[in-house]
Amino acid sequence: MRTQLFLTICALLLTSFGFAQNTITGTVTDSEGEPLPGVNILEKGSTNGTVTDFDGNYSLEIDGDAILVFSYIGFNTEELSTEGKTVINLSMSEGVLLDEVMLVGSRSPKRTSTDTAVPVDVIDIAEVATQSGKIEVNELLQYAAPSFNANKQSGSDGADHITPATLRGLGPDQTLVLVNGKRRHQSSLINIFGTKGRGNTGTDLNTIPVAAIKRIEILRDGAAAQYGSDAIAGVINIVLKDKTDGVSGNISYGAYNANTQGDFPDGFPNTEGNRLDTDVDGNQIGDDQNFDGGSVKAAINYGAGLGENGYLNFTTEYINKNKTLRPGFDFRRGFGEAAIQGFNFMVNGAYSVSDNTEIYAFGGRNFRDTDAYAFTRNGGERVVKAIYPDGFNPRITSNIIDNSISAGLRTELDNGWKLDVSNTYGKNNFHYYIKGTLNASLEEASPTDFDAGGHSLSQNTVNLDFSKYYDDVMEGMNLAFGAEYRTENFIIFSGEPGSYGTFDENGIIITDPANQTQPTILIDGEEVPRPGGSQGFPGYGPANEVDRSRSNFSLYADGEFDLSEAFLLSAAARFENYSDFGSTLNGKLAARLKASENINIRGSVSTGFRAPSLAQIYYNLRFTNFIGGDAIDQLLSPNNSPVTASFGIDQLNEEKAVNAGLGFTGTFGNFTATVDGYYINVKDRIVLTGNFGTTAIPGVSAAQFFVNGVDTETTGLDIVLSWRKPLENGSLSATFTGNLNNMDITSVNNRNLDAETFFGERDKAFLLASAPESKLALNLNYSHNKFDAGLAFTRFSSIELLDFQMLEPTADYGSLANKIAAATDSYTPKVVTDLVLGYQIYEDVKLQIGANNLFNEYPSPQDDWVEGGGVWDAVQMGFGGAYYYTQLAFSF
Repeated sequence: MRTQLFLTICALLLTSFGFAQNTITGTVTDSEGEPLPGVNILEKGSTNGTVTDFDGNYSLEIDGDAILVFSYIGFNTEELSTEGKTVINLSMSEGVLLDEVMLVGSRSPKRTSTDTAVPVDVIDIAEVATQSGKIEVNELLQYAAPSFNANKQSGSDGADHITPATLRGLGPDQTLVLVNGKRRHQSSLINIFGTKGRGNTGTDLNTIPVAAIKRIEILRDGAAAQYGSDAIAGVINIVLKDKTDGVSGNISYGAYNANTQGDFPDGFPNTEGNRLDTDVDGNQIGDDQNFDGGSVKAAINYGAGLGENGYLNFTTEYINKNKTLRPGFDFRRGFGEAAIQGFNFMVNGAYSVSDNTEIYAFGGRNFRDTDAYAFTRNGGERVVKAIYPDGFNPRITSNIIDNSISAGLRTELDNGWKLDVSNTYGKNNFHYYIKGTLNASLEEASPTDFDAGGHSLSQNTVNLDFSKYYDDVMEGMNLAFGAEYRTENFIIFSGEPGSYGTFDENGIIITDPANQTQPTILIDGEEVPRPGGSQGFPGYGPANEVDRSRSNFSLYADGEFDLSEAFLLSAAARFENYSDFGSTLNGKLAARLKASENINIRGSVSTGFRAPSLAQIYYNLRFTNFIGGDAIDQLLSPNNSPVTASFGIDQLNEEKAVNAGLGFTGTFGNFTATVDGYYINVKDRIVLTGNFGTTAIPGVSAAQFFVNGVDTETTGLDIVLSWRKPLENGSLSATFTGNLNNMDITSVNNRNLDAETFFGERDKAFLLASAPESKLALNLNYSHNKFDAGLAFTRFSSIELLDFQMLEPTADYGSLANKIAAATDSYTPKVVTDLVLGYQIYEDVKLQIGANNLFNEYPSPQDDWVEGGGVWDAVQMGFGGAYYYTQLAFSF
């Protein structure tokens, strides 16, 4: 008996020494420190596992050392060794590697980003924002999404204040923007000068605070058949944060390196330095000013639970960015980015009233006070020396107020169908105030500040959506259908009389030119009339006022069919009827084939459309344009005007598109690849014509119009390659994104109008420059314990623009070919390097320092015929130079 007991004890001791039990505990959170309940934790190579509780905590007994596999829908799977550890805390990350349930591009609840039939980028905005000093959504997406392009403007009136953004090189208004899956209203601004997206409106992404965004989904495929007008290039869906407790935020400060690099043209002022000593308002901008554009950003996000059944998430954000000033010629001594002071507020909430029913609401308010320099007035009839002896730089300032609110109800009916009914309202109001200016016709009595009026666009959308997923039909089937009713209202409102009026010698606004005398000035022995209106930007007057509305009704049907485990087929159709131009019907087919366990092949073909915006139909303005430094008074005539009709220009109709795409996705362990080719044919694109000379309209020398003017074909390739390797107490990742793009103008629909004036070589170059040949980016990230680092390289391709020499007489150059050669401004490819270093000072506080455009790269310098009057145009890489910053992020 004793022998048997001894043998038993020995066996137990041997078992204990050979297979020591080890208990591993820890907490799993997301990148913002929020606990993740329900994370699967599995001992690799076994069935031993557990899941995290509501607070993200777990405990797991393992035999000796092991590899733990952490997996959770919407997050990267992580593998960590337990060797020498009893506590393992993990922060799981989202990002471009995600196999995440999507809201955009597929209405099926079972679809992920790599098994959709069309390409979708998923951008974890928290990760991108903390790896960059960029303070606005447009700037973040410029470097995070392969085919997204947005760059700051200068000397382009309203576009200096709202940055136009494009996808796949198409217009700003050919990309639909959603917030939480609901249509976002557009800006009331229409771009009319030499900007990317000239002649287009667009959605102002910068009205949404970065700190309020959970992720951004970019559908890079034609989707008008699914989502309606504006989705020719694709769809951007902004998903707001929904965390339920805790406070997070950041505060950052940065400034630009004002030490401009470049081989400047001969005779450029102060070429051995970098900028003029002062601008015409006496502001010092000389060599001893090494930094400018100082920017402060502070943001706080707070989430709170509504009992056990709901949440409210609040975000406030403050931005204060000073002007930058870069080399400009004598007629443009205020070239640079606008100053911005803004305050954003956003709220997102939901509450479950029963097991099957949820009410939700989200919305926000954005206020921006912006300040940008217009072209310099150095002398002549536009300068009153008693007020500005040495000339002046007018400043175009604006108050932009953007409000939105969406509310709805989601429920599941007894028959399994899901119902979503919602109403979304949004309004953008853009109000101009012109400062440091004058009305020359008032001479010495002129004020120097004017309320110049402005414009607004409001939109209300009612949606009724049904969907149902059938897991017992084929290998799965999702059906969806619904209706939408949308109303829009566009308004132009007047400024004060001094901003738009021309006054007589007695200071009375001229209403009877035959009996009132306009003041004049003697220039080179000739009496020249003093022009009216505020210099820099003429105000809107009663003749410009507009108050126009329209409505739209649409029906859609959408189906996704998993015909087998390997083959997915989706189809969509949409009917739209507009009150102002009629109906359109569009369709889409897409498919995905699982070629193997790791590789998917996908493709799509669709028709699409974009309705002309109310601004394109009704916008009108008399303004001063600077052409080669000379001021020319022009009229932009509305589409419904008799003046427009007299030139033989028809009423605007919808743009029509055909999209096709083919690509593949591959997932191989820690490596993910997506490669997608695309073809986009757009007929009747709405563009802004050149300037037709006219003597029939008093006070102006030229008129231009919005027209269905050109047809284009765009082909390209999007590439996203991602790799991530978990390390002990850290990770290493690399992401390559690339876009190769080519646009051809296949037809100019000028009818019997002069082709070069209607949409000439210079206009074509601006349109094609919106679709750069390529943008390639490599992002490297490393983290270990409390330290992390990010290094990014972005290559912007060459661009060619035609400057104002194209408007000179051809005879001066001998031939058209010679004139084109002289007018060509070539911008060589540039590589921009970004670097950021981060350290976790405390558990909830992180400090970062970094530089965007570390080596202070600038575009290739040009001569004084450029559009914006600076040494460069507003090209893809920007013209701000290096930006150095520090950021403190916290989460409690």
